[in-house]
Amino acid sequence: MARPNAAPKGNGSGTGGLTCYITPGGIAAMRTELNALLRDERPKIVEIVSWAAGNGDRSENGDYQYGKRRLREIDRRIRFLTKRIDNAIIVDPAAQKQRDRVFFGATVTYATEADEERTVTILGVDEADMAAGQISLVSPVARALMRATVGDEVRLMTPRGEEMIEVMAISYPPLP
Repeated sequence: MARPNAAPKGNGSGTGGLTCYITPGGIAAMRTELNALLRDERPKIVEIVSWAAGNGDRSENGDYQYGKRRLREIDRRIRFLTKRIDNAIIVDPAAQKQRDRVFFGATVTYATEADEERTVTILGVDEADMAAGQISLVSPVARALMRATVGDEVRLMTPRGEEMIEVMAISYPPLP
């Protein structure tokens, strides 16, 4: 667990020396997917490709061609996940000591200029799910909210121009 009040550096992609912050739940999900690919899906496809290769002409063998293509996709995903896991900096939001400011892992309720209240949770790039109210720490909203406290008005740059938003509430997961 490193730097629980860390601000994003770079684009958070985890490549080229840039950091890739992730929650314990996010890293667990990535490890689960990696294990499923390595232990289940890849061996099944290798078996199909081996069987199809033994059937003769590979140029017209759909099972062989599809299997090889799927194997390349799986191997690409395995490499991606392995790099992301290796470069990840796991930050547990529940361990945040400075709970009155917005940092990684915070759930923030803010009000827009149109008096609409929105609640978002700031997570890593690989965990973001806008439909679930989970935004990436490199998103414009997260960047605007970073380090703010309740009552602060911050400037958010949108495609429509500048908008001021006000932080209404900040919360973190409970301490274990």
